[in-house]
Amino acid sequence: MPATKLSREFYARETLLVARDLLGMHLIHDGPEGEQVGRIVETEAYKGPHDLAAHSSRGRTRRTEVMFGPPGHAYVYLIYGFWNCLNIVTAADGTPHAVLLRGLEPVKGISSTTHGPGLLCRALHIDRSLNGADLLGSTLWLEKPARYRPPEVARATRIGVDYAGDWAKKPWRFYDGDSPYVSTVSAAARRRALTPDVGPGRARLARK
Repeated sequence: MPATKLSREFYARETLLVARDLLGMHLIHDGPEGEQVGRIVETEAYKGPHDLAAHSSRGRTRRTEVMFGPPGHAYVYLIYGFWNCLNIVTAADGTPHAVLLRGLEPVKGISSTTHGPGLLCRALHIDRSLNGADLLGSTLWLEKPARYRPPEVARATRIGVDYAGDWAKKPWRFYDGDSPYVSTVSAAARRRALTPDVGPGRARLARK
């Protein structure tokens, strides 16, 4: 079966389902380095405006306008004045939900680190020029690969949102428990897993 680009209907579903089902899908950017491909291994769901961890909890602004629009678009923002982060707009048009991509497993054309939201954007040359990009287009898109590898789905609380009170305790981070490219895997464990002939054991890497 050939690779299948994810449809608008895929993104228009309940955000937690989208965040889970994005695991194992491929993110493709046809950009300055040609076609780059990464397998998604970690996501975080944000369900504003009530979710205090979501940017959209502050209302509809120039920054968050894309989140309030139709699903299947890219929401790219800058943190710490340096790192770009890629979010996938989900749910119904007018509902400001999104899924942050936190970790990628390199598949094609990637030579830099991808275990973190800012790192994966840097590796795939994704910046704010792609904010609002239609993910059904030909520059940035997601697809189910022809040789789909089902993830071992695990979940945990989100990272870096302690300011959000009880919302910080929501288990809305999803990850592939078999992947050493999950952001919470230690550097030592990642090196061991990626060293040839180490043997099995990846399933114990990311259980955090």
